[in-house]
Amino acid sequence: MTNYMRDVNGALELLWNKLEAWGAQTVLMLPNILVALVLLILTFYVAGLIRSWIGKFINRFSHSAALNNLILTLLYIGMLLLGFFFVLSVLNLDRVVISLLAGVGIIGLALGFAFQDIAANFISGVIIAVQKPFRVGDNIETNDYFGTIERITLRTIDIRQVTGELVKLPNKMVFENPLTNFSIYGTRRIDLEVGISYAEDLERVQQVVIEALEDVKNRVKTKAVEVMYDSFGDSSINFKARFWVSYSRQVDYVGAKSDAIIRIKKAFDANDILIPFPIRTLDFGIKGGEKLTEQLQALNATVKDGQRIGGNGK
Repeated sequence: MTNYMRDVNGALELLWNKLEAWGAQTVLMLPNILVALVLLILTFYVAGLIRSWIGKFINRFSHSAALNNLILTLLYIGMLLLGFFFVLSVLNLDRVVISLLAGVGIIGLALGFAFQDIAANFISGVIIAVQKPFRVGDNIETNDYFGTIERITLRTIDIRQVTGELVKLPNKMVFENPLTNFSIYGTRRIDLEVGISYAEDLERVQQVVIEALEDVKNRVKTKAVEVMYDSFGDSSINFKARFWVSYSRQVDYVGAKSDAIIRIKKAFDANDILIPFPIRTLDFGIKGGEKLTEQLQALNATVKDGQRIGGNGK
């Protein structure tokens, strides 16, 4: 029992000595702790103030909310980390600062390997936000998807297809593959293929089509209608009617194309211009190229002989 009490007293005495040492060290560090607290509070205040000021300034040059938020967030975190390191230095914890920096580097390297696809999409999103090859509301086609952009983030691009489906495309796919932006110029050309009979006057047909398309829906009046003959078909001479329309939505394109088809058909009917049906010649020769007429004649002769024999038998 005596040895037990002696061990307990020794442990309590050691604990008390430790507490006294820590208390003395705390008293000595009290000014540094107060300075560190003040510095930490100032860090949060100044970081928030600078973020607010830069946020008003950066909005004048960049209209991408995602990119602006990214820049402001990274700037805010960087200022907080800088102030935090200063606080640790004031508290004479320089070794802790070095350890933290080493740990951040190792963690960043590990996360980079683990989330390389996410990082690639993120970097692609930043580049897209800077270059701005398209914006919300544009009609684009990429990766076999066609539709209207509804949202652009730093990870995906949301495309609403003309049939109503919403497609979320990773930025990496959009950045690395060809993309067609149909809305960038606000106009689009329609190439309409038509065929006419070989018997028609080609110059007359050309003039009739041009006049028919002059007032087509949404047509850009500053650009002339073009009618160019393209090829000799199996049963028709083919040409392309080309004209430009104002374009902001896909319905502008398909509506103008439909209106053009209606106008051309009415103009052809009014001027007796024929759109021929495809012509096919069928060859029924099955005996080394023997003509069908010869086979029919032989068949008719056989039928007649049979009828004559049958009649004699009666």
